[in-house]
Amino acid sequence: MDEALLRSLTPRAITALVRRGADFPAAEDAVQDALVEAVRVWPADRPHDPAGWLVTVAWRKFLDAARADTARRRREVRVEREPAPGPAPAADDTLQLYFLCAHPSLTPASAVALTLRAVGGLTTRQIAEAYLVPEATMAQRISRAKRTVSGAPLDRPGDVATVLRVLYLVFNEGYSGDVDLAAEAIRLTRRLAVQVDHPEPAGLLALMLLHHARRAARTAPDGSLVPLAEQDRGRWDTALISEGVGILQAALARDRLGEFQAQAAVAALHADAPTAEETDWVQIVEWYDELMRLTDSPVVRLNRAVAVGEADGPRAGLAALAGVEAALPRRTAVAAYLHERDGNLATAARLYAEAALRAPNLAERDHLTRQAARLNARRSP
Repeated sequence: MDEALLRSLTPRAITALVRRGADFPAAEDAVQDALVEAVRVWPADRPHDPAGWLVTVAWRKFLDAARADTARRRREVRVEREPAPGPAPAADDTLQLYFLCAHPSLTPASAVALTLRAVGGLTTRQIAEAYLVPEATMAQRISRAKRTVSGAPLDRPGDVATVLRVLYLVFNEGYSGDVDLAAEAIRLTRRLAVQVDHPEPAGLLALMLLHHARRAARTAPDGSLVPLAEQDRGRWDTALISEGVGILQAALARDRLGEFQAQAAVAALHADAPTAEETDWVQIVEWYDELMRLTDSPVVRLNRAVAVGEADGPRAGLAALAGVEAALPRRTAVAAYLHERDGNLATAARLYAEAALRAPNLAERDHLTRQAARLNARRSP
């Protein structure tokens, strides 16, 4: 069974049903039922037109559900008068489904879950395992999201920026369970970049590829984190780096700079440096200045402080860090790093220990705890 094919056909089937009058929750349920049927039937009798088969079977599933629901009798009469769909429409409405799943009324967590389910074609179990929550909890989250967007038309312009943020949230979840969310986000972003005539989706794709290229070097065999400066650059995926840089250059050439293109430019400069010492920190600071102009987000200011500390010295970095709010996650860890580089080991050790208590995950907490212990050992007689 070609699972990748079924997942790629899922959004087309959902949008075909919605355009024929099904509401989103009913269309999504019907397509999921059709996918189960495909898994049962296709190994022995694969259709010549898989997309058309999936739409047809999903439409029949929808009609069956409508007949069983007394409250929908009136709509059943209307839909039964229409001819059953034959081949799937040539137009790919996946882009509109991206917009629907990134509806502004949804929370980020719900938008991510609905995108993975409807556009990515993942099962509720797979999504739940990826996010380390019970399947029932994820099912409720997805059901609420479907009810929220039910009735929203597919033909209204959507917000590409919101879709990109949702996909980046998926990418940053990384890997857990049997679903590689980073790879899934890359796959979905590739499809989006083809459909949207704007360089920002390409910028996000380049950013994902450049980050993903370093994945193998980010952790040691024991699972501990390896900071960028200490990573074995021989383990970086040069093919992904080359592809990411090429996509970024084409996007930048369109002269419509956006935040993901600027972030990708920073990632490309890191990837281009043969060693950590040869990193062009001055140019990285310039790109963070562009990001400040585009977004002025606290995270950008935090990352810029690190870059300033590398380009102009740790005291300049600490001065830049002073403008970053104290409650921002990872600010304390950055302060610890800059104080260590400035030679203030006592303060750095204390701040590493504080940062460990606020770490968002176990791997980061362990890394920061080891940093504090390392400095305390250096200070001991």
